[in-house]
Amino acid sequence: MIDLPPFDYTPMPYTGPSPEEILLLRKQYVNPAIFHYYKKPITIVEGKGQYLFDETGRRYLDGFGGIVTVSVGHCHPEVLAATQLQNETIQHTTTIYLNPQIALYAKELAAKMPGDLKVCYFVNSGSEANDLAILMARAYTQNYDVIALRNAYHGGSPSAMALTSHHTWKFNVPHSHGVHHAMMPDTYRGLYGSADPDAGKKYAADIGETVRFATSGKIAAFIAESIQGVGGTVVFPDGYLKHAYEQARSFGGLCIADEVQAGFGRTGTHFWGFETQDAIPDIVTMAKGIGNGCPLAAVVTTPEIAQALATRIHFNTFGGNPVSMAQGRAVLRVIEQEHLQQNSLEIGSYLTSGLHKLSQKHTIIGDVRGKGLMLGVELVKDRDSKAPASAECAEVFERCKELGLLIGKGGLYGNTLRIKPPMCIHRADADFMLAVLDEVFSSI
Repeated sequence: MIDLPPFDYTPMPYTGPSPEEILLLRKQYVNPAIFHYYKKPITIVEGKGQYLFDETGRRYLDGFGGIVTVSVGHCHPEVLAATQLQNETIQHTTTIYLNPQIALYAKELAAKMPGDLKVCYFVNSGSEANDLAILMARAYTQNYDVIALRNAYHGGSPSAMALTSHHTWKFNVPHSHGVHHAMMPDTYRGLYGSADPDAGKKYAADIGETVRFATSGKIAAFIAESIQGVGGTVVFPDGYLKHAYEQARSFGGLCIADEVQAGFGRTGTHFWGFETQDAIPDIVTMAKGIGNGCPLAAVVTTPEIAQALATRIHFNTFGGNPVSMAQGRAVLRVIEQEHLQQNSLEIGSYLTSGLHKLSQKHTIIGDVRGKGLMLGVELVKDRDSKAPASAECAEVFERCKELGLLIGKGGLYGNTLRIKPPMCIHRADADFMLAVLDEVFSSI
């Protein structure tokens, strides 16, 4: 048995319903679309830092951060204090009244943005943020068509589902009006590999081809995740976004960076994922790690583009509420005070090196990729054909849980392990993660 690093904390006694009772209640009262991980579902009742506890008090290393959402650690004391104080002061006003929290947070968040990206609109989820970004782009440009990427994930609401390019996330309903998907810039499985110095430019050229073949020749926007998350942690070749933005702007479109998973220092080298590509978008969407678990998201753009939304009434009842703003402000402070971007770089680099060493030992590992603490390990049946090892990935996923490590999985074929822990993890946690993966790969 591989031991978790020591952790001086005793979880509270659990007195709620058993896992079996919870599962029965879910089956009876919760929509079946709400799925759960693992053949034997795990019951999580408490979290502290980078660790989670089940109803028995057993501790797990959270290697997935609540689907890349817990950025500064579970129940961080400063975040809790700020949120509790705001809850005790006033919980809800809406933006029709003045409250200092939204104004102060908008200023603090804008200070983290490059260029003229200085105007914020707060909403509740990444899907909402992407919906609003597309609306802004269409209102500003007076164009309709949008270019997204194959293998992208941008949310589950109707317009976000249109942007998404995985059949597994798309219902057979009208939703893709005016949305077209360009080639995925994947240097592992795509036409142009990492050895091609012009791969980024070549992949970006397909945006122009898509516009010319599928649209009137004018577009409202090009949207891309800075690193594709649900699609299996696909990192674009150097310069891709810079060339892609040039293509999009030449056809009248705005450029939207979806930073829902890659933002807030997770890549390590930069605060925003698009900065790793030496590119500046016109609109940025963000969610998940922005609030460390609270329903908070944002759209940040330039004053000129933001003005287009003021031509009609647009209102969000819960967007910008004082509690979410207080929590977002606290998260931003903790990222800075605890140097979590630097920690993402250091621990992420250590993990990446360890994963590459595992790939030399275990041929099931086809590709190791990512930046900072946004990592992916693609599993294949053999390295020549690159046939997806989907069943094996599911087995690794299950075995890791049994050994105390919770991670995610993704990619179109479900064959990529997604490693995106809270940004506060330590080197000892990384060693534990690598030891567990080594043992599990050895048993496959």
